[in-house]
Amino acid sequence: MFDSLKDRLEGVFKGLRGKGKLTEQDVGEALREVRRALLEADVNYKLVKDLVGRIRERAVGREVLDSITPAQQVISIVYEELTNLMGSEHATLQVSPKPPTTYMLVGLQGSGKTTSCAKLAARMSKGHKPLLVACDLQRPAAVEQLRTLAEKGGFGFFGPDEGESDPVPLVKRSLRYAADHLYDVVILDTAGRLHVDEELMAQLRQMKRKLQPTETLLVLDAMTGQEAVQVAEHFHSDMELTGLVLSKLDGDARGGAALAVRSVTGVPVKLAGVGEGIKDYETFDPQRMAGRIMGMGDVEGLMEKVRDATDQKDATKLAESIKKDRFTLEDLLSQLEQLEKMGPLNKVMEMLPMGGQMKQLQNAEVDPQRLKRIRAVIQSMTPRERRKPEIIKGSRRRRIANGSGTSVQMVNQVLKQYNQMRGMMKKFGKGAKKGKLPKNMMPF
Repeated sequence: MFDSLKDRLEGVFKGLRGKGKLTEQDVGEALREVRRALLEADVNYKLVKDLVGRIRERAVGREVLDSITPAQQVISIVYEELTNLMGSEHATLQVSPKPPTTYMLVGLQGSGKTTSCAKLAARMSKGHKPLLVACDLQRPAAVEQLRTLAEKGGFGFFGPDEGESDPVPLVKRSLRYAADHLYDVVILDTAGRLHVDEELMAQLRQMKRKLQPTETLLVLDAMTGQEAVQVAEHFHSDMELTGLVLSKLDGDARGGAALAVRSVTGVPVKLAGVGEGIKDYETFDPQRMAGRIMGMGDVEGLMEKVRDATDQKDATKLAESIKKDRFTLEDLLSQLEQLEKMGPLNKVMEMLPMGGQMKQLQNAEVDPQRLKRIRAVIQSMTPRERRKPEIIKGSRRRRIANGSGTSVQMVNQVLKQYNQMRGMMKKFGKGAKKGKLPKNMMPF
């Protein structure tokens, strides 16, 4: 996410960090590079000009604090201005005080509306009972796609009668169905359309009048840059949008739409799609997004992933194991399974606050298949071997290698890594008892 922009800004700030004192010329050169980076990110020229102007004004006229270097101060100003550009405060989804809460998703064809409906349902299913309503009667496969996603996620589904082609009556029936079956969240998937197609836009306005939605959300393909911003402007003038959803943000290396769309339209971005799974949805928080662009990571987002992936019973069991110095291969297996639930490792590593070190870790080429091989090795052990790995000698190692479809060398590597982790956990247990963490302790 934002890889190109992140790399360009990292190069700019790397040049500043080596200087003990910044001259006006240093700041000017750095801001020229920031401007180029933002223009290459497909951000509107006028927005970039205003943004760089504000940064220059603040950077040149500001007194330097004793506690930070001039370079850190410039970086801090750029971070604040990027955050302001995206909206400063995180805008949350509204929930109606009187059920049902209704969300109407609109947008162009191929922007990811149907998948976004399922992702939104997955997000709202924590504490609510969502109903997906298939109102896209233009695309032949749209109804079946939404039905499949609803079944996969365990959500309610309401679709058209056979041969039905007008979505407006369907909206009214879906509300009655929701009331009869106690669904308190109704999510409408509408057909994709261009803003210049007056007939389809009129149909959309009619559906909105029937539904009176709690939120009208425009789904935008983040990878389309300035085009997405223009689409948002047109739809907002016609539909009075309450929020934006950026789909495919994980594939957006430039970040133009994410940076500019709030500033141009005045409509907040509320959610972002960051993967193909129905749980790959993130809250769009301007501060956290600016942190990622600046290479500061997103610890809060990482904690959300950890909470979603972690089973409380396993966490309690692991804490007890560490406390009693009984970290076993079963505990390691449980940790690997939870790590896999968090998604691709490179996406998780992007959220770590590691700045320039991130590039070195990216070059380390994290291999997700290796986790699977480690898991296969541990699963090929007997319960006694997992609890007492010191009994795993030559013949047992050969049997485990054959059972897991790997090699004796792989089994040796797993046991070595386990012993290293066990040593680390032992230090952690002692540190925790004393109320402090050991030095050089990595997050995982």
